[in-house]
Amino acid sequence: MDFEHRLAEAVRDLGSQHDSPHTLQRMVEITPEFFHSSDSVGVSVVERDRIRTPVASTETLRRLDEVQYELRQGPCLEAIRREATIVVDDLATDERWPDWGRRMVAELGVRASISFRLFSSDDTWGALNVYSRQPRAFDQDDVRHGQVIAAMCAVALARSVKDDQLQSALETRTVIGQATGIVMERYGLDADTAFKVMRRLSSEHNRKLRDLAAEVVAERHLPRCAGASED
Repeated sequence: MDFEHRLAEAVRDLGSQHDSPHTLQRMVEITPEFFHSSDSVGVSVVERDRIRTPVASTETLRRLDEVQYELRQGPCLEAIRREATIVVDDLATDERWPDWGRRMVAELGVRASISFRLFSSDDTWGALNVYSRQPRAFDQDDVRHGQVIAAMCAVALARSVKDDQLQSALETRTVIGQATGIVMERYGLDADTAFKVMRRLSSEHNRKLRDLAAEVVAERHLPRCAGASED
């Protein structure tokens, strides 16, 4: 099957995933099909003030990928921060990241890698990292194909993350609305006062409003029944 047909199938496959964890897992599973030599794949994700590898071909690879972030050295970090595509011909001899490179060779037998930044016009989501046990495993076709795959993966990941965020926001809004109704009924308050009471308790107890609201829905009353009649 040629590259265009495989790409079309991959687009449909990733588009059918219903949340970001499944999207990330499918990225790891389908990526090797597009490279001449690919023994393992990991996906690095930017999360607020840190980077982590939530999915990888093996647990050892996931752990060693995260060693990059501890050592603050490695091709994945370079792809995310500086250059969108980083090719490593031989980790056994590459002098850019000697500590991490030696561990990849010793523990996984990995010799070559190629990392692609996952980004959209607005955000950088992370990096797609492909590894091979063969030195100099990746040629220019792999680079071109990988850049297309990374762009497709970035779009799919962005969509699934935003879908997750929307779903979470809807669920939060629903549970807060339910809790407000319970407080109104139980304590004889109007909607505005009931919401103010929950917001004040959330602040006083250093709890997220959603978590407090979920407790109200489960217990059918405010925590400790404190301040129910106050504005």
